[in-house]
Amino acid sequence: MSNDDITLTAGDAQVTVQPGNGGRIGGLSIKGAQLLRQRDRFGCFPMVPWCGRIRDGRFRDGATVRQMPLNSPPHAIHGTARDGAWRTARTTPDEAVITYDLVDPWPHSARVTQVVALTESSLTLTMSIETYQDSFPAQIGWHPWFNRTLGGTDVELDFTPAWQEERGDDHLPTGNRIDPKPGPWDDCFGMPDGVDVTLTWPGQLALKVTSPEKWVVVYDEQDAAVCVEPQTGPPNGLNTLPRLVTPLEPLEATTTWSWTRL
Repeated sequence: MSNDDITLTAGDAQVTVQPGNGGRIGGLSIKGAQLLRQRDRFGCFPMVPWCGRIRDGRFRDGATVRQMPLNSPPHAIHGTARDGAWRTARTTPDEAVITYDLVDPWPHSARVTQVVALTESSLTLTMSIETYQDSFPAQIGWHPWFNRTLGGTDVELDFTPAWQEERGDDHLPTGNRIDPKPGPWDDCFGMPDGVDVTLTWPGQLALKVTSPEKWVVVYDEQDAAVCVEPQTGPPNGLNTLPRLVTPLEPLEATTTWSWTRL
């Protein structure tokens, strides 16, 4: 039950899992090329028990209004689990299972489990939130920082969302759905048939990010990296589109990254 880094290998693909650093994926290298931006705050971190920003850090939990710390003033952002140390439940050469027990400031007891499964051509991340006590609203998502440049070529993004969530001046969805606009983006998109976004580094690699979930945030306002974030609801979703975790029904989500060498 340590939280030391874990290395998974399948063919020429290698993944570093960092339970002690917020349960994040610290690296994904394919044939020696590192796809994820390095350093402690990057890689790919889990967004749980909420994704993106909560307006003013407040959300309705039954009859109670909860206040989360304003770690991105005036909002609370990206959940609490990325700031904690996760534990390793089990590992094999190509799979790791890590867990995190939600603690204060989150008001409910629950266990988050993340399964990281690597093959020669794909990485699948599966996350669940389980409780044996009271029910509560929650979200699950992933926040990967993909390197913009690979082998000297810049990434190209290709996706066809059904709509874009109109973004207010406070960076939160207004509730209006609009036709997708050209980037640069820090925006949430709706893909009702499931998230499907392809990142292509011409001459190097094509990486497809898929998920049965219907929401994806795309962020490409940085020179160093682009983010493609599948999630179970939009930003501020604890208020606008809550998903309940109950003792009978955990919240579960999955995303797969599959790649083709060009």
